[in-house]
Amino acid sequence: MEKQNGHTSNGTLKTFIDKRSADLEDVNTMSPEQKRKEKIYITKNVVIISGGFLFLFTAFQSLQNLQSSLNADKGLGLISLCVIYASLILSCMFVPPYMIGRLGCKWALVVSMISYVLYTVANYYVKYWTLIPASILVGLSAAPLWSSKCAYLTTSAIRYTELSKETQEAVVTRFFGIFFLIFQSGQIWGNLISSMVLQQGEGEDVFRSDAGEVCGARYCKPPATLYINGTNSTGAPSFTPKRPFVITMLSIYFGIGAFAVIFIIICLNKLTGKMSRKKDQETGLSLLIATVQHVRRDYKMKLIVPLTFYSGLEQAFIFGDFTAAFVTCSLGVHRVGFVMICFGVTDAAFSFILGKLTQYTGRLPVFVSGLLVHLTAIITMLLWRPDPSLVWVFYVLAALQGFCDAIWQTQINALYGCYFPDNQEAAFSNYRLWESLGFVVAFAYGNFLCINVKLYILLGVLILGMVGYFVAELTHYRAEKNSFSVSQTANDTELAQTNKAMHSEENLNNVA
Repeated sequence: MEKQNGHTSNGTLKTFIDKRSADLEDVNTMSPEQKRKEKIYITKNVVIISGGFLFLFTAFQSLQNLQSSLNADKGLGLISLCVIYASLILSCMFVPPYMIGRLGCKWALVVSMISYVLYTVANYYVKYWTLIPASILVGLSAAPLWSSKCAYLTTSAIRYTELSKETQEAVVTRFFGIFFLIFQSGQIWGNLISSMVLQQGEGEDVFRSDAGEVCGARYCKPPATLYINGTNSTGAPSFTPKRPFVITMLSIYFGIGAFAVIFIIICLNKLTGKMSRKKDQETGLSLLIATVQHVRRDYKMKLIVPLTFYSGLEQAFIFGDFTAAFVTCSLGVHRVGFVMICFGVTDAAFSFILGKLTQYTGRLPVFVSGLLVHLTAIITMLLWRPDPSLVWVFYVLAALQGFCDAIWQTQINALYGCYFPDNQEAAFSNYRLWESLGFVVAFAYGNFLCINVKLYILLGVLILGMVGYFVAELTHYRAEKNSFSVSQTANDTELAQTNKAMHSEENLNNVA
């Protein structure tokens, strides 16, 4: 999924940032040893929640990567993914405030994670009446899952800041970097499992002889003459693996997902005191109104909507189209996992590296590198014809997209936090809304458009999104500059008044 990327979409985050618990021990009264122990305690919980997401999404993300290949009949796989993100849009507005307010972060996480495990169970018997309800359940659970995670990490970072005297921005960036490093590595392990299991019984690798004509950018729909567990007259690799191996893979994923739930229940500590829940959370209706008003009134919000929408489009393309049109069509479904491991490695590594790099370079160079690399990847996919002598290109394309995805997920998230620090609930609600809409649109037209058309759409939206981003950055820079000038003028005036008062007092003392 989005990897669902890690963004809260409700008023809970603001509460967890602004509403400090009165019963937290005053840092000034703590000994150095007490501070050290509490910092270890906080870091331990950050690693635990990251590990829980790693286990859960090791199963879910890999299954998502295979949906368009395993369940290609009547487009059920893509329809399932479309339903997940359509449900997520509704969930963003109404479910998290209610669930987190009553259960607290930890138990909202647990309940939401169970829904993901049930989605794996639904894939044992794939029918519309099993997979679609399970998809709705995952979509409704996604928003409270990610909102709880975001609130937990942010609150932990704030407390850690009080103990360490580091800047809040530095600690928040580090905690989210740790989370995404661990979380994104799930792409590696989950895809490794799928390829190792599904390649059994496939025999020697077969590269489709007509791949240059029907795969890649020229792919429009699954070939009509594919045999299960064999090859057709064109030498095409099998599109659907043997069912026993699929069951084995699903069973492994079910076990990993169930372990994730148990791991969080046993190991994750609840947030201390009043920070663990909110009694007066903003209602879904009021948040919906605030979200609409925010995008209508805020100029910078309008400017970054296209890039946010693109974030959903590009993820949907990777999970729904790249895997089916390039990898499965040319190499076979059992190779999807191996190729996507390259995506996962680069995504995980650069999610962490970029958090450090941005502190020295700023956002702009990172965004520009994402633009240039993604343009290169898209144009290559448009022009390149899959060739048996160039199998390595599949892995390079996956790695390039992993690098770009790391930029879009980490930097757009940071962008919203920087642009709208005083209106985070509406801002992040808009983030989730427009990103999810990108997923929905991409999966909705997935069964009707050829890959070359989808790539041209990606190209156009990327350019539009980056133009909006450049204008937004210019607007933000000017606003910050003006704010600094006003602040500096006020400080100078206050200093002058203070000096004048001191001078007057000195004169009076001299007279006396």
